[in-house]
Amino acid sequence: MKSRDTLVRLKRFQAEEKRRRVAQIETMIAEFARMAGELDREIAAEEQRSGVADTSHFAYSTYARAARTRRDNLHQSAEDLRSQLDEAKARFEEAAEELSKVQTMDLRDKSVDVARERTDMPLRVARL
Repeated sequence: MKSRDTLVRLKRFQAEEKRRRVAQIETMIAEFARMAGELDREIAAEEQRSGVADTSHFAYSTYARAARTRRDNLHQSAEDLRSQLDEAKARFEEAAEELSKVQTMDLRDKSVDVARERTDMPLRVARL
């Protein structure tokens, strides 16, 4: 009985770890998107300030060029994280499935144990 409880706790822990990983990746993607949005606003403001929006123009702002590079890197990192997210979600679903199976087995075994205990109890006859 203890080993079953331990197995259920282990599977629950593993599923929870995988769920945390999914949440962590989703948070990172959202943070990268927020940072890229801020860089977009900074780029627009710098282009407006300098009056040059053409990236191939010789007078294009070096700050705006650097911000574009950072923004593009953030977009690429977010895209890489999306593929990791898909993989992490699949692992979480597998772990949740395993947990469900173990919990079902545990409940079935416990109900069998309870049924055995009931049949093993001596019957008492009520006296009038």
